[in-house]
Amino acid sequence: MDQKLQVYNSLSRKKEVFKPINEGQIGMYVCGPTVYSDVHLGNCRTFVSFDVIYRYLMYLGYRVRYVRNITDVGHLVGDVDTGGEDKIAEKARLERLEPMEVVQKYMNGFHEMMKIFNTLPPSIEPRATGHIIEQIEMVQAIIDNGYAYVKNGSVYFDTIKFAKNNDVYGKLSGRVIDELIAESRDDLKNQDEKNHPADFAIWIKAAPSHLMRWNSPWSVGFPGWHLECSAMSTKYLGKTFDIHGGGNDLKFPHHENEVAQNHGACGCAPANYWLHTNMLLMNGKKMSKSEDNSITPPQLFNGESKHISKSYSPMMIRFFMLQSHYRSTLDLTDEALLAAEKGYKRLMEGNKTLQALNYAGKNAAGNLDKEINDLIDHIFEEMNDDFNTPKALARLFELVPKVNGLKAGHLSFDDITAYTLDRMKSTFQVFIFDIFGLKNEELATGGGNGAMDGLMQLIIDIRQNARANKDWDTSDKIRDTLGALKIQLKDGKEGTTWTKD
Repeated sequence: MDQKLQVYNSLSRKKEVFKPINEGQIGMYVCGPTVYSDVHLGNCRTFVSFDVIYRYLMYLGYRVRYVRNITDVGHLVGDVDTGGEDKIAEKARLERLEPMEVVQKYMNGFHEMMKIFNTLPPSIEPRATGHIIEQIEMVQAIIDNGYAYVKNGSVYFDTIKFAKNNDVYGKLSGRVIDELIAESRDDLKNQDEKNHPADFAIWIKAAPSHLMRWNSPWSVGFPGWHLECSAMSTKYLGKTFDIHGGGNDLKFPHHENEVAQNHGACGCAPANYWLHTNMLLMNGKKMSKSEDNSITPPQLFNGESKHISKSYSPMMIRFFMLQSHYRSTLDLTDEALLAAEKGYKRLMEGNKTLQALNYAGKNAAGNLDKEINDLIDHIFEEMNDDFNTPKALARLFELVPKVNGLKAGHLSFDDITAYTLDRMKSTFQVFIFDIFGLKNEELATGGGNGAMDGLMQLIIDIRQNARANKDWDTSDKIRDTLGALKIQLKDGKEGTTWTKD
């Protein structure tokens, strides 16, 4: 298969053949959570989507540096000149906690939820508060280049001046800058500090009551929300890197302002490819607590919500998310979840049946052999077409009847080769577990009770030590004894798991 990966670039609004800056290496930055509350399901969908992208890029053989930040300062409720307050500082004030207590609590919760959904950790997870110096340096560079001004200790990006001198502002989001430029200064009511409503703060002077503050050349204050991603992405990935990702709701103003800041600081674009996930809906509408149209991940797991008829497992929810393309809206309904649960179980049963098949043919290639190999090729083609997980899943499901037919004898092993059976087994394993990041529910629970889990983990550890010491007799004895008990060990990138037939 000579296939090229294509990705949809939000900047050009079309699919493009992916070409990394450095051959064999990829730098990818994804905007992480603002840790002032529990992570919501829409965020989980975004991070699951980029987890699959990350996994597939690594499967293709790329060395990926995946950077996903933690926003722990600077994300305002409102704007600085309308009395806006940092979200974390506000939460700390309301709950009478130190801001870093708020950060730690919800950051721990975020990490736990990412583990529950089986997402791989990023290569680097920088925090905004750990990169104040880099942000101050970037603000100074923007001032030096004439694209920012100081007012009463706060620093604002001069959006109108930047837009007049560059043709990049508005390209990512499609915002029409001419409308902003045409506004008269006489209309700038309640804009005591900014020269224009389109300008945005990159350094904010802290009020006396503000809990999070740092010294800077302009004031004791804190950085703007947009600035942190510009500073941290370029610190770890370079001035221009390969992929910048995030939710669709971040296109404007966050990502648009990131582009402006990077150009304002160094005259260069931050990323070559911009990838955005779409919205998670519920019963056809945007999730909203105020309209009683929302559900949390824990409520999905325990079934304690009037919107669903039963509880659903984390892996089933992950499978449900993969049934929609990352750029498409995903509508969460109880009916859709029930259907996805059946599909998830069917896929896992199909794989279990497939892995148990032993070749019993004559290594002759017939139409069935070609049909199976064509379907396998199509799985990769779908993933190379902008990471199209729903279509790749559909191709896997097309192979399940072939698997069941071979087991039942409706289809003959004489019509396929041993190579094709092995390729089908490998493809199922790789896509289900390594790329889609799913787990068999039996594997997720260890297939038994706590004591059994502990015993099996001890046996797995002993076997791993034996293999590390090249004690093949002990390793083989463990494998054969477990096999006689119908317990199968499966070695994968994330360790060894076990199932009992």
